Amino acid sequence: MAARIVYTDLDGTMVGPRGSFWHTAGRELTDGPAGALLDLHRAGVSLALVSGRTYEQVVEAARIFAADGAIAELGATIGWGYGRNTHRLRGELPEEFGDRTPMVVMAQLGVVEELIAAHPGRLEWHAPWHATHDTDALLRGRVDPLSVDAWLAERGVGWLTLKDNGAIPAASWMGLDAEPVPPRIYHLMPRGISKGAAIAWDLERRGLSPADAVAIGDSVSDLDMAPAVGRLWITANGASVDGMAGLMDAVPNVTVTDAAMGEGWAQAVRASL
Repeated sequence: MAARIVYTDLDGTMVGPRGSFWHTAGRELTDGPAGALLDLHRAGVSLALVSGRTYEQVVEAARIFAADGAIAELGATIGWGYGRNTHRLRGELPEEFGDRTPMVVMAQLGVVEELIAAHPGRLEWHAPWHATHDTDALLRGRVDPLSVDAWLAERGVGWLTLKDNGAIPAASWMGLDAEPVPPRIYHLMPRGISKGAAIAWDLERRGLSPADAVAIGDSVSDLDMAPAVGRLWITANGASVDGMAGLMDAVPNVTVTDAAMGEGWAQAVRASL
């Protein structure tokens, strides 16, 4: 059955190198993703962007791609009506912190600085993009999220979790140790907030069921979307990451695209129409 809505990740999924919608993973020009996007809109299928970017960034991208929904900061904020309407997920942020945002709470506790100090050369702020996030501490590096979660629990902040949001190219201006393995983007945020939880809330708002929805992504954090939709597509670039295959084995409704990034995204879109 054709989907009624497609939820898609942006970076490394819908857009490729340096955020380009017009380049393949090999940096060759292509109009394949644009053609698939046009087919989707002509078919009357809704499009919602689901990203680790800030809400303002996702809303702006939604305008460009004519999406009618924006889910930002890995599910923390859900928006519709061209960004005029929003709903925020609180997750497991303790009630004792009241209306303070997770970033304000983490700053008061000093947990991010302590975490970075515990992983010298392996973890740092994803500057300058981290500065405008409200719900998650945006980091980059090479750490094991499960080990970090255990570290957080030992310090009494087990309501926080570290989520892997995919690889990025290494750059000389980063303060990380030089290694052949690309650094990754991480989001330190309250448990219970995820892309999947946000999609489930948004589907209920729309009066749709998981069977009406398809999701497309490329990272470990995108696997969270699987329970909320009928089918999850993972682009080939994400499926090739070490350890991803084992994680996907536990997801019964996942399909891997033949191509990476935008070309794979186009395949997933056309298969959903």
